[in-house]
Amino acid sequence: MHFSSTVRFASTWIAAALAATLCAQELPHLRKQGTATQLIVDGQPFLAVAGELGNNSASSLEYMRPIWPRLASGNLNTVLAAVSWAQVEPQEGKFQFELLDGLLQEARHNKLKLVLLWFGSWKNGLSSYVPYWVKQDYKRFPRIRLSSGRSMELLSTFGDASRDADAKAFRAMMRHLKSVDSRDHTVLMIQVENEVGVLRDSRDRSEPANRAYAASVPQELMRHLAQHRGTLAPELLDAWKVNGFKASGTWAEVFGPGKPESVEIPIQTSSPPMSAQEYETTWRKLTWPSDEFFMAWQYARYINRIIEEGKAEYNLPMFVNAWLQQPNTAWPGTYPSGGPLPQVHDIWRAGAPACDMLTPDIYLQYFDEVSERFIRNGNPFFIPETSVNPANALVAFGKHGAMGFSPFYIERSVGPDTELAAAYKVITNMAPVIAAQQGKDSMTALRMKLGDAPQQLSLGGYQMNVSFLGRGRIPIAPEAKPAAPAAQPPDAAPVQGAAILAATGTNEFYFGGIGGAFRIGLTPKSAGPAIVGIGDVQEGRFEQGKWIVIRQLGGDDTGQGEILTLRPNTVMRVTVYRYE
Repeated sequence: MHFSSTVRFASTWIAAALAATLCAQELPHLRKQGTATQLIVDGQPFLAVAGELGNNSASSLEYMRPIWPRLASGNLNTVLAAVSWAQVEPQEGKFQFELLDGLLQEARHNKLKLVLLWFGSWKNGLSSYVPYWVKQDYKRFPRIRLSSGRSMELLSTFGDASRDADAKAFRAMMRHLKSVDSRDHTVLMIQVENEVGVLRDSRDRSEPANRAYAASVPQELMRHLAQHRGTLAPELLDAWKVNGFKASGTWAEVFGPGKPESVEIPIQTSSPPMSAQEYETTWRKLTWPSDEFFMAWQYARYINRIIEEGKAEYNLPMFVNAWLQQPNTAWPGTYPSGGPLPQVHDIWRAGAPACDMLTPDIYLQYFDEVSERFIRNGNPFFIPETSVNPANALVAFGKHGAMGFSPFYIERSVGPDTELAAAYKVITNMAPVIAAQQGKDSMTALRMKLGDAPQQLSLGGYQMNVSFLGRGRIPIAPEAKPAAPAAQPPDAAPVQGAAILAATGTNEFYFGGIGGAFRIGLTPKSAGPAIVGIGDVQEGRFEQGKWIVIRQLGGDDTGQGEILTLRPNTVMRVTVYRYE
């Protein structure tokens, strides 16, 4: 009996060790769960509570040395850092990786993961991070042309030599990365290029571009659109429909006329002035769609080649990010025309099948609207660049199924005592619950401002009434009528909070919140006893997948069992019951 138990224990240990070894050998990859797509690292879902460094911060190990500990102290687990083509290949055919190796070493030392941003042919729509030898040779590496006939520092997608040289350098970097990081998995994903697209015109007007625009839309793209007609982005579908759903023809014949030559693209679409209505609606519409669709196809084909070359060496998840259309930049050319915006996702899918996801850089106040447009048709959701808005972080992970959230220029705002650090701690403390519930109807998230009306939502067999109490006095006893929220000074920014709410069992919930307290009332949706009682209430956190109780709550902290209050910067496990 003793021998048998020992054998079973040894067998279990060996199996566990083997499983751990296999997970360690498995590359970071994407995996579908319900409507969400998750990043899997060493066999487990990984939520990247991240920050993107300034564009040139990672170009110096000395500059970064004091920043690494601050990043770790701000509760980040991932850093987005740029590696440029100019740094990797300062002389053609001679590659340098000392800087990349230093970034890997420092990230590991501070127990941080990396997402690398490949600044190759394009950064922010322009070509300022290409090597000097590329910049000098404008005949071998051609630029785009504007309608004025002038060129600008923006490599044309019709330069095969540019594409091939970029792909060669990227492949060399991925080959090196595999040799130095395939065991540690410090680097989780790669962003290929940055905010690509044509600026200051709606499309490239060079001679090769004009010939391609006047030629037939590639049948490869037309077949893809026809096969996916039922799920196409509505903006693309409408443009195709208006022109009669033609199965072939030039870009203008299939998708409508491009920008007239007489129109010059302004820096912003607020000049000439727009009415308030135009300001709020124009950015949601397409202008000269055939020009934007044409450029989307060209950028997708170019970048697909680069991604294929990189994945042939080291098959990490790879993505492309988008500079968004917005009120001040509503016309193609005021934002990069052809970039992976929601209206051209289908074209990018057809042209760049090697690309794993298309991602938004979100600085708009319309966070939920943009997020919902980006997750259409199952597009995996990762936010590589955004403003520092802690409430949006909770909403991204808890409502939209994000695998990562990353404010830009993070070293300017990182620290242990910031609101972002508090939000990241809440997300980390309930990460196993979030990961288990993403893509299902058992979890959601909300943001509220002080003074907002209560929000109603359905979760886990109950109807919930959620009120935001702000940062003031939290009631410790039931009230016949909720107290009015405290008044704010006229010029004060509204107090904002956010919460993630997850149902993990018939009568079990996990709640995490920031920014202020929330009151949560529950009403049963099914037949039976109508009164909901508060059972067990625990404040705690998850450590290595195990729930750790910090405090058992009752009495004044639960309104004597009649008020469910989620305090700021905490995670709670709550059980409820019904009685009559």
